[in-house]
Amino acid sequence: MKNLVALVCGILFGAGLNISQMTDPQKVLNFLDLSGQWDPSLILVMGGALVVSALGFMISKKLRKPLLSDEFSIPNKSEITKPLIIGAVLFGFGWGLVGLCPGPAVASLAMPSIELIFFLVSMFLGMFIGKKLKTA
Repeated sequence: MKNLVALVCGILFGAGLNISQMTDPQKVLNFLDLSGQWDPSLILVMGGALVVSALGFMISKKLRKPLLSDEFSIPNKSEITKPLIIGAVLFGFGWGLVGLCPGPAVASLAMPSIELIFFLVSMFLGMFIGKKLKTA
């Protein structure tokens, strides 16, 4: 049952990314271009995601346990660390350069391109190197 729910949620997430055009790198780059052809429409997408997330957290606080698990997995770290800052900077740099972040990039596999494949290979290579550096 967990896998079925995960599949449905993943399909819904991917469809939402495609409908909102978060999988279109140019749309994202236009959103990030405040001094050029700024496209503020993605603010609505992000605002909608925040509302859904906030509702989910509110509901989870009223439940004793999730429907398909023994306990909730809610992060409780609030410390700002050097690795967190470095990761955020790298993430933002990559997002601003390419116009994709991991979720939309994976959802874009429905319409693959050489640029997308290069991005995904680079992303996974960066994740692998980051994990090796963290454990070293």
